Amino acid sequence: MAENICFFNKDTLILKPPKKSPLLLRMAVLMFAMVCSVYICSICVKQLNTHTRARFLRVRIADCPELSIGLTKVPREHYPRPKTFSRAECFNNPVRFFAIVSMQRSGSGWFESLLNSHVNVSSNGEVFSVLDRRRNITTIVQTLDRIYNLDWLNSASKNQCSAAVGFKWMLNQGLMQHHEEIAEYFNRRGVSTIFLFRRNLLRRVVSVLANSYDRYAKMLNGTHKSHVHSLEEANALSKYKPVINSTSLISELEGMEATISKSLEYFGNTRHLILYYEDIINNRTKLKDVQEFLNLPPMELKSRQVKIHKGHLSDHIKNWEDVKATLNGTVYEHLLHADY
Repeated sequence: MAENICFFNKDTLILKPPKKSPLLLRMAVLMFAMVCSVYICSICVKQLNTHTRARFLRVRIADCPELSIGLTKVPREHYPRPKTFSRAECFNNPVRFFAIVSMQRSGSGWFESLLNSHVNVSSNGEVFSVLDRRRNITTIVQTLDRIYNLDWLNSASKNQCSAAVGFKWMLNQGLMQHHEEIAEYFNRRGVSTIFLFRRNLLRRVVSVLANSYDRYAKMLNGTHKSHVHSLEEANALSKYKPVINSTSLISELEGMEATISKSLEYFGNTRHLILYYEDIINNRTKLKDVQEFLNLPPMELKSRQVKIHKGHLSDHIKNWEDVKATLNGTVYEHLLHADY
């Protein structure tokens, strides 16, 4: 091409290469920048996810909404045909299935007594506290079938006219070991999960230690009671102040958090509701939310149970100064002051 040839003299001929397109160069730079951006973003997302998972439960306990309902809003209706009795005129009345998932000394006994005060609710206690019923997944499923077929009869049973039937299931009673099969059962049978935990896990530690002590001390006239129905009994039990192992306290709190976090992960794909003991005490409208969750006719729910450990935690821990020194300056410091 004429524009690419330059003559300097008669004997020298120099050819200039054609100019490279600036458009191609810009596109190459743009593509390189895009690839780098995607790579950097992927690294950031991975780090963010790791950090979020590590702090998942702590955020949920401290800052989560007061009421959390997962998945479908309307519970599935069932029409059981029990083998042990006839539902008679209630044969065509629908029944909802539920399970209260909790930990010992988290207010589940009090909460269940409130539910059982409803004329149409049958909650059957800690069914799987008996080892033989949770020995393997086969015995667990057989027990669940009896409960939800209304063939599990006890003092809480409303028999033919129950509109909701369920029980309490503690995390250490086979639930976590067989979580995949149980979650599948809940989804297949339409069982609604009610998670109930405590925000202040330090109070749970106090309650666990005091209850464990009374199993052997039997402070109420030689009788052990996990729950009481009078102020006199509550005051008698609250006189015992446990000594908390401050050396292992933080790891114990972390262990409880990890267990709760796993349960929420394992059963988060079921229809569920997340409640906290303190929230129910502070706001009794939460009980209306529970009744709505189970699609029950609303009633005023009552319980005869009396709280044992009232007042500030310093009144119920013998080595309070040691515990305070251990938790001050940590992520658990707020447990020293949180009250209701």
